[in-house]
Amino acid sequence: MESEQLFHRGYYRNSYNSITSASSDEELLDGASVIMDFQTSEDDNLLDGDTTVGTHYTMTNGGSINSSTHLLDRLDEPIPGVGTYDDFHTIDWVREKCKDRERHRRINSKKKESAWEMTKSLYDAWSGWLVVTLTGLASGALAGLIDIAADWMTDLKEGICLSALWYNHEQCCWGSNEATFEERDKCPQWKTWAELIIGQAEGPGSYIMNYIMYIFWALSFAFLAVSLVKVFAPYACGSGIPEIKTILSGFIIRGYLGKWTLMIKTITLVLAVASGLSLGKEGPLVHVACCCGNIFSYLFPKYSTNEAKKREVLSAASAAGVSVAFGAPIGGVLFSLEEVSYYFPLKTLWRSFFAALVAAFVLRSINPFGNSRLVLFYVEYHTPWYLFELFPFILLGVFGGLWGAFFIRANIAWCRRRKSTKFGKYPVLEVIIVAAITAVIAFPNPYTRLNTSELIKELFTDCGPLESSSLCDYRNDMNASKIVDDIPDRPAGIGVYSAIWQLCLALIFKIIMTVFTFGIKVPSGLFIPSMAIGAIAGRIVGIAVEQLAYYHHDWFIFKEWCEVGADCITPGLYAMVGAAACLGGVTRMTVSLVVIVFELTGGLEYIVPLMAAVMTSKWVGDAFGREGIYEAHIRLNGYPFLDAKEEFTHTTLAADVMRPRRNDPPLAVLTQDNMTVDDIENMINETSYNGFPVIMSKESQRLVGFALRRDLTIAIESARKKQEGIVGSSRVCFAQHTPSLPAESPRPLKLRSILDMSPFTVTDHTPMEIVVDIFRKLGLRQCLVTHNGIVLGIITKKNILEHLEQLKQHVEPLTPPWHYNKKRYPPSYGPDGKPRPRFNNVQLNPIDEEREETEEEVHLLNSTTL
Repeated sequence: MESEQLFHRGYYRNSYNSITSASSDEELLDGASVIMDFQTSEDDNLLDGDTTVGTHYTMTNGGSINSSTHLLDRLDEPIPGVGTYDDFHTIDWVREKCKDRERHRRINSKKKESAWEMTKSLYDAWSGWLVVTLTGLASGALAGLIDIAADWMTDLKEGICLSALWYNHEQCCWGSNEATFEERDKCPQWKTWAELIIGQAEGPGSYIMNYIMYIFWALSFAFLAVSLVKVFAPYACGSGIPEIKTILSGFIIRGYLGKWTLMIKTITLVLAVASGLSLGKEGPLVHVACCCGNIFSYLFPKYSTNEAKKREVLSAASAAGVSVAFGAPIGGVLFSLEEVSYYFPLKTLWRSFFAALVAAFVLRSINPFGNSRLVLFYVEYHTPWYLFELFPFILLGVFGGLWGAFFIRANIAWCRRRKSTKFGKYPVLEVIIVAAITAVIAFPNPYTRLNTSELIKELFTDCGPLESSSLCDYRNDMNASKIVDDIPDRPAGIGVYSAIWQLCLALIFKIIMTVFTFGIKVPSGLFIPSMAIGAIAGRIVGIAVEQLAYYHHDWFIFKEWCEVGADCITPGLYAMVGAAACLGGVTRMTVSLVVIVFELTGGLEYIVPLMAAVMTSKWVGDAFGREGIYEAHIRLNGYPFLDAKEEFTHTTLAADVMRPRRNDPPLAVLTQDNMTVDDIENMINETSYNGFPVIMSKESQRLVGFALRRDLTIAIESARKKQEGIVGSSRVCFAQHTPSLPAESPRPLKLRSILDMSPFTVTDHTPMEIVVDIFRKLGLRQCLVTHNGIVLGIITKKNILEHLEQLKQHVEPLTPPWHYNKKRYPPSYGPDGKPRPRFNNVQLNPIDEEREETEEEVHLLNSTTL
């Protein structure tokens, strides 16, 4: 429900906002079929909002796209509040870059004046490294705390350590002299709840009591988690990655990265993981790290007063989050670059790398798992893979793609049903029901009773001579004289077959429960459940291939590599490949995922199997839909996010999408110098638009600029308080020079300083394929539609998203409608050479009907009207 309120409060309200600019030179140059003619000394001036006099550029596409970079007049006396943003609004990238460039110039110009100014200059230069250092330190410390607390509370469902209450099961038995290697989890210091309550360690009574206590603790943890989220921080629920992607694209969600969200998410994440729900903590750790980055950015004015610069810190924070989640610093940087970041300059790459390094170092110093590793399921394999194994690896990739496509569709359908029914109004009840079903079904199966990370660790682990797991219950060769590291392939024993059946049941359980768990109102990550499903499937396939190679080693595919007595197949490797394939099928990650899994295993040898499985998973998943789970949830929640992965192949034009439509009210515009304060205030009160085009005059509808609603309101209120003589009849002037007024006229109000002098424009016949590409590449919030320089309408990101959604549901005609070949708009000047009279509001002339529309043409016309 929070996402629906966010959508209706901000997204519908945010139709018009200030334009945004490109994030990098490459994005500017990558515009499809767009020719750019730069006439400036360096490209950075354009990107950073340099307003040097004389600097300009033109952007053309057959004469249909024009713009100039005389961006914003500098504010002689900055008006408090101008340039700030309301909640659920999109930032103005151009304005923020202008502010940062001006701040940087001001500091550089003063640094030679005194030692104090030089110190301030050095502090400003190093503030970026300081904030990512603090973010890395906090992220690593919180991740270590979450790991330790989650392990302790997970074991609390089964029993308690009497010698030290703060020890988990494994730590409790470390120092025990009674514990044996085969039964290293049994020691006198650790007591199950059945032993404490009824004094029985074995038997039906003990099993039932432990069953009841397991369900009790699971429900208690889940209820406490959802209650804390609902009461104190509603934004602490879910994974957080869809919202972080939207925030990094320029959207503002106040409180989503605040201190209350950080505190509640840290606590409830431990409770949610300990409850045994089919979720993970790795995804929410990205949200936790971004909260740390946002909070620390307020300590430095360079980032606290500039939303664009703050997003550079958040990109680095997301890299630190993945670094501590998987113990993969390089993978974290690539994850930030590939999956979540919208604007990722080179300096952000360096700082992301440093933040990931610091976070990983802190987590390694804490050593939460006691194995001197950054992750619980770190493994190393000593057996190489063989060429014939590519076939089962690719089959695992197919399974991962099918699982990803099924999960996305099923989970989105369930989340949509949750929003549209009464069931979504009772989030606490939903969490309790899901937790109860999970606990009741999970306890009898030892593989579902395990913590999901522990399960992945067991599935990844290769069977060595000292392993006592039932997955390693092979029939040993009695003639073996010594223990070696590389044990040859052996026939499976009863324990292995029993474990396979339990793993099959666990696979079905995980698939079903993960669909219903992801999206409930507790912190819930998707990385670990997806990896667990893939690891289970991979281990089953690995054991099957291993037994096939043992009993049929004379087959031609095994004959060359799998000799009798050779260690040929590693089932744990198949589990690792399956985990990567399933996670790739759900998220559609490729490069970053391969690097993350590579850092988990520590072996370059297995990159090719991982790449083959991940790419197969992506191809199979893309065959059913190109959206990953995070993009699907962004679209479900209605966030204003344009996904660069989607292709636009339709033939509509800008005039098909622009507003106003044929039956809509005319476009509300401001004139350059003949409107009063009352006129502007009336227009603001009578409309809900977030911005207004400014034209030259009523006679000439030529575009001058674009003014934001918020800036107009703040500027007029400030002028009434601080300037004498400003009344309702005062003339408002957006021009550079104030027109001559009668002596008795009230003092005019100059608002040129808040005017955007370069709103991006396209012509009415510009193909929407190019318009959509421009919005994606340049990060625009809106652009104006013109015809021969006359303003006809406006296209916002909201209109783009609505148009894309409509095209998904309807079949678009292959050719443009017939009426666009007709002459629609009158020329600017009449036959007498004088400008045609026009109104303050643009009103499109109706199409001259030269012939009667056929039934087919009417249908064609309606199909292109939003």
